[in-house]
Amino acid sequence: MKYANLHGYTDIHPHEITRTVSPKCLEIRPMQSERIAGIDLGFKAGGFFGHCSDQHRQEWTITSDTTAPVFRIRLGVNGWKSADGQRFQLAENPRKFYDYNF
Repeated sequence: MKYANLHGYTDIHPHEITRTVSPKCLEIRPMQSERIAGIDLGFKAGGFFGHCSDQHRQEWTITSDTTAPVFRIRLGVNGWKSADGQRFQLAENPRKFYDYNF
């Protein structure tokens, strides 16, 4: 796997694996992501602010950020986690998702 995607509640943030320390320890760093403009996500009035009915249509440009800090995640019985408890899933591709309805 080349990437570790941070799953924080309903949002997903891409990280790249920079080094394999051991089979149970990886060094990773956050990646930069920018939403591709011009895609209608179906914002409608309602709720507290509004409702995004087509948020699954999001598209992002994801690039490496060599200035981002590198940190370690470790594999435990509940999967990959950082020292502060954030959960990661390893993947072949980086993924970004922002939940506009949360």
